Amino acid sequence: MKTPYSQALASIACGTLFGFGLALSGMLDPARVQGFLDIFGVWDPSLMFVLGGAVMVAMTGMLLIKTMARPVLAEQFHLPIATRIDRPLILGSAIFGIGWGLGGLCPGPAVAALPMGYGATLLFVVTMLMGMIIHDRFVAGKIT
Repeated sequence: MKTPYSQALASIACGTLFGFGLALSGMLDPARVQGFLDIFGVWDPSLMFVLGGAVMVAMTGMLLIKTMARPVLAEQFHLPIATRIDRPLILGSAIFGIGWGLGGLCPGPAVAALPMGYGATLLFVVTMLMGMIIHDRFVAGKIT
């Protein structure tokens, strides 16, 4: 049953479950990610299994979407419509990958790791948010 707060509650529940999964898998530790990328040193393959599990969950969700007329808590699905691989996609992917490799965090684990109180994580999240604002203001033109 859809209530005024149902979307917010579902978002909080999903975010909490996602954060718990990241913590349980050890992905809140930047050294774990950097260990995965260190293929010539002490390689840590655990990230590969976490990513594999995430792909299976996402594939299940995408298959479920095909059987539904509309989402439970929205009027329509909001799926990507762009199918072309273009320069902004490649540049954005490269920037994301470089930041992920250097910092050992991506947005989800960084936000989930904030309560741990590490200064480096806070710095990562602040600069990530600044980058998002700068992009929206100057590149995408979304903020007025």
